[in-house]
Amino acid sequence: MNYDYKFGNKFYNYYDPIGIESTEYKILAPMQEQKRQPGFEYLMKPKPIFDNPNYKGSGKLKDKVAIITGGDSGLGKSAAVAFVKEGAKVVIPYYDEHQDALDTKNYLEKLGGECLLMSGDISNKEFCEKIVEKTLEKFGKIDILVNNAGVQYQADSLEEISDEQFDWTMKVNIYGMFYLTKAVLPYLKSGDSIINLSSVTAFYGEPQLIDYVTTKGAIIGFTRALARNLALKNIRVNAIAPGFFWTPLQPACWVKEKIPSLGADAAMARGAMPYELAPTFVFLASDDSSYVTGQVLHNNGGQVMG
Repeated sequence: MNYDYKFGNKFYNYYDPIGIESTEYKILAPMQEQKRQPGFEYLMKPKPIFDNPNYKGSGKLKDKVAIITGGDSGLGKSAAVAFVKEGAKVVIPYYDEHQDALDTKNYLEKLGGECLLMSGDISNKEFCEKIVEKTLEKFGKIDILVNNAGVQYQADSLEEISDEQFDWTMKVNIYGMFYLTKAVLPYLKSGDSIINLSSVTAFYGEPQLIDYVTTKGAIIGFTRALARNLALKNIRVNAIAPGFFWTPLQPACWVKEKIPSLGADAAMARGAMPYELAPTFVFLASDDSSYVTGQVLHNNGGQVMG
């Protein structure tokens, strides 16, 4: 579906990209912003498309148990939907976006899936340990860990980044990943998978996200080192570096005037909806990627190549 929208002196449209036939640049959303992190999906216009109705599961993750941080919305939600379609049970730790989390749980259950929600702060080591404890109590095992949750804040210069903001970004994006992975590792087995979310910004150096880019670069190093460390145990560790996807992180980070232009510099001349990343999560979580570890998959519409 297409919608007319005026931005400056030009007319564009934003659209549901399923079945896109043209690479002419079209925005995914008009100007909007939210004043807090993480953002709320239910306030976004248009709503992110997290499920492709044409995607049919084939049992690739049958009876698997996956922890997906930040799976209440955005990219994590798209992973949860695809995982459930493939037969997995999911645990979704989230911060305080209670309406988004309940909406996601209800959607997953309508698909026939099982979902455990847990609200808390992943930068807290005790909460990460509780996630593992409750997952084992509910489902008895852990097969997949998706370290997806993160925060990002727009700042025009390094001087604008406060010590408090830098510390918080590091704790959520890096410490949370470290704490939860460490807590999960004793329960992973041969054939299991860890998926970490990096970003295209780590490869071109987004100048207005210095602290965020720092964490996303660190995630790549963490992924590669851990992959080598666990390779002989046949536990695979990979990363995804998404480009611009329409998720709550965007209106919660950028000034509203920037929203319509996000994704314009990709070779495909558009941003993307979360469902377009879902098959990549499935690939890395399943036996389809049995000989893939220590890699970074670039889903960015050609914004960065090579």
